[in-house]
Amino acid sequence: MNQKWTIVALVLLAGCVRYQPRPILPTQTAANLEARALDDSALKEFLEKILQRRFELWPPKSWDFETLNLAALYYHPSLDVARAQWQVALGGNKTAAARPNPILSAVPGYNISATRAVSPWFPSVTLEVPIETAGKRGHRRAQAGHLSESARLNIVVTALQVRSNLRASLIDLTAARQREMLLQNQKSIQDKILQSLEQQLQAGAISSSELTLVRINWDKIRLDLSDAQQQKADALVRVAGAIGVPVKALDGVDLAYDLSAQPPAVSDLMSAEARRQALESRADILAALAEYAASQSALQLEIAKQYPDVHLGPGYQYDQGDHKFSLALTAELPLLNQNQGPISQAEARRAEAAARFNALQARVITEIDRAAAMYRVAQENLSTWESLAASQKKRSEAMEAQLKVGAADQFDLLNTQIELSANELLQLNARVKLQQSFGALEDAVQRPIDSMQPSLIEPGRPP
Repeated sequence: MNQKWTIVALVLLAGCVRYQPRPILPTQTAANLEARALDDSALKEFLEKILQRRFELWPPKSWDFETLNLAALYYHPSLDVARAQWQVALGGNKTAAARPNPILSAVPGYNISATRAVSPWFPSVTLEVPIETAGKRGHRRAQAGHLSESARLNIVVTALQVRSNLRASLIDLTAARQREMLLQNQKSIQDKILQSLEQQLQAGAISSSELTLVRINWDKIRLDLSDAQQQKADALVRVAGAIGVPVKALDGVDLAYDLSAQPPAVSDLMSAEARRQALESRADILAALAEYAASQSALQLEIAKQYPDVHLGPGYQYDQGDHKFSLALTAELPLLNQNQGPISQAEARRAEAAARFNALQARVITEIDRAAAMYRVAQENLSTWESLAASQKKRSEAMEAQLKVGAADQFDLLNTQIELSANELLQLNARVKLQQSFGALEDAVQRPIDSMQPSLIEPGRPP
């Protein structure tokens, strides 16, 4: 008999989960983060799996935006957080689906007044079996399912945010590098102008006040150059952070982003169909709908709780040689309250979820309208600066031709080149604005979600 009970106990314990400690060692985690690099072999396997092609040369000589985005989806810690939150929500599905366990009660009764001929013991055993009514378990499962779907969609939202941050940082880095080059050229030209004017001042051909204005402009170019160098350093760190690697991982890496390229498929992003799809199927829109559905299920659950659960209690008692069986039926009597408070709270939470959804859709409309308007303005401004740059370039070429025939001097040519360089800076700013507004438009309609594969946004990527 004892052996049978031992076997039963072992079977029950075999299904129990045992605690396994997983301590966090800050030194080790910091070392792992510092060791992240773009030449990692596991990253190579990840990219080859996603891109469905092999890298004959690893790491590649040049990393474009899309490839860097895949590296960010592999490394960025915010995605690990989103995936972990999804796993928590999936655990909620198991919790919601669980049925309440029966309760076994054993009472070893003893009669101190029993005669010798009768056993003083009258032990009893009762088994209480809870039975949920009104579909409560189904409502719990539905609520948990909607919440887990919202958490899954939040991975997509996080992935799109990672992409947006990377693009913005990469545009800033590319712009800062090109701005530095243009300002270096401006400074070189201004050095020549300043040197020429100093010689004229020594010869008495100009006054010191004329030279002062040129010196002020020369100092301004130096300050702008210093500012561009600071912006370049800051943008490089932000690019590394947007990928999820230390900045040293980008040493010697060619980060390619063509600011002069015409953004693709702009008309599709600004179409009425793209607007409709964004308002109906953006990842955050779908997540908000899932949260609203969860609030509906929560309300159904609270309404169902008005109806009490039933507890069946079959029992057995051995009473002085007699075998007695009983069957108890218990239920809570909803006399003092019918769960009105939790129902009111659930109704209010549903109304809150609806209000949040409406506010989100309104924000999406504003984002799309603003991004489309900014893109149109940026496109017009770029066309204007390109036209001015073309005219300025023609004047510079004409000045060079006049210099060759003696109709102009070197000083006139240098001033023309300064104007051309300043115009190129303005043209660069216009290109940056166009790329930024395109990125905002892409973010507003969330079109990149169409090309994202599930393996990028769901758990299971290499650690």
